[in-house]
Amino acid sequence: MWAEVDIRSGLPAFTIVGLGDAAVRESRERVRAALLNCGFEFPARRITANLAPAALRKVGPGFDLALAAAILAASGQVPAQELERWAVFGELSLGGELRPCRGALAVAEGTRRAGLAGLVLPREHAVEAALIEGIVVAGVDGLAGMAELLRGGEVPAAPTRSPPGAPGVWTAGDPDLADVRGHAAPLRALEVCAAGGHNLLLEGAPGTGKTMLARRLPSILPPLTGAEAIEVTRIHGVAGLHEGGGLVGRRPFRAPHHTISASGLVGGGSVPRPGEASLAHNGVLFLDELSEFTRPALEALRQPLEDGRVSIVRGQVSCVYPSRFLLVGATNPCACGFAAQPERCTCSEADVARHRRRLSGPLLDRMDLTVSVERVPVADLKDGASVTSQTVRERVLAARERQSRRLAGTGALCNGQMDAGLIRAHVAMTRGAERTLLEAYERTALSTRGHHRVLRVARTLADLAGSDRVDVEHANFALSLRHRDVVGEVAA
Repeated sequence: MWAEVDIRSGLPAFTIVGLGDAAVRESRERVRAALLNCGFEFPARRITANLAPAALRKVGPGFDLALAAAILAASGQVPAQELERWAVFGELSLGGELRPCRGALAVAEGTRRAGLAGLVLPREHAVEAALIEGIVVAGVDGLAGMAELLRGGEVPAAPTRSPPGAPGVWTAGDPDLADVRGHAAPLRALEVCAAGGHNLLLEGAPGTGKTMLARRLPSILPPLTGAEAIEVTRIHGVAGLHEGGGLVGRRPFRAPHHTISASGLVGGGSVPRPGEASLAHNGVLFLDELSEFTRPALEALRQPLEDGRVSIVRGQVSCVYPSRFLLVGATNPCACGFAAQPERCTCSEADVARHRRRLSGPLLDRMDLTVSVERVPVADLKDGASVTSQTVRERVLAARERQSRRLAGTGALCNGQMDAGLIRAHVAMTRGAERTLLEAYERTALSTRGHHRVLRVARTLADLAGSDRVDVEHANFALSLRHRDVVGEVAA
């Protein structure tokens, strides 16, 4: 986008066109006051400012500095040719100081794509913008600093670029698997989920530890790569959740309340904004009390779960947000939560069936792992053996390294991202494993999608075991982690 200004004789007026929102229209008063308070001339003539392209809606106060620079250039107070080299971005105060705006990293990427030499923006955002290589980042304090730069002044010292992919340090105070007692099967499922990037459904009575387990998943995930960290920083910056200061160091963990709307979960609104699915990109989206979410909200997740992105069309605006995340759901087996304990359950068979219908078959088919979280025996609660996140993370990192070497150049980063073609090319099985999976497909209601997801999980189990081929034990365990209806038919 760019700002252009026309100044000509006529009654004094300042008009902004180009489909701007209220914040853009109000920038007239901010720009006028900032120019006058910084000692510049505000032309007492007819001023028309156009924000192009005119068909694209403009949102937010980040155009203030661009409008002020265009007026200074059009009135001859700064050299106009210098603006052909620089992009400018930031909100102006009435006194001419610059204030931070959301989306600095996205603006820096746009500056590089446009082929401009550099970007002028608030000093607070300089470190964040410097993550993008190939442009000069000039952090200034206000309008006077920008004008001095355009007049040929010295470019401010470049901020230190953060090392790409620097992982966040997991401290002793963060949630750790060492807090968990018992739950051998759920812990194993959590490890498989992290090692292969698979979706996980935890089902069990209230208070058995489903939420506790889910909140410790980030502690065993591999650190963000450089490219992943930039993606997360850009999305969170656009959403106003990152206040500069370099890369986001940890994988996101988002846990929205079950009253959230479909647009809040996947993105949307009259002015499209990223939803929780995009804010969880390269991280974890945890939906506690999964069956309490509205049907439209849950069904809206089907596209991002398959495609890794969300496409939103609103009027003349089309947006695509990346949304590749680990989905972890927690749910009760029935309305009262005690279906596994008949002496405590107050639900009829019809109530249980109605509760299970709240989760659609297509959504459950996209859950790679389904595990029951049982009540912990008193002996395990007191002295049960535990495992630390560091121990599990080392195994996860080893499995991810095997996947990285195998999938190099394919665009997939882990087994959970393999499509059908990659599965055929990279999932080598023994004859026994192949026969086991084919028999399961014939005997059960396993869908083709479900069959592919079982293959992905089996490949992850083989990676955790250090095996080059999927064996029978890996295939059987992967089948046992499917949805309960498939598990029951396989056991039969």
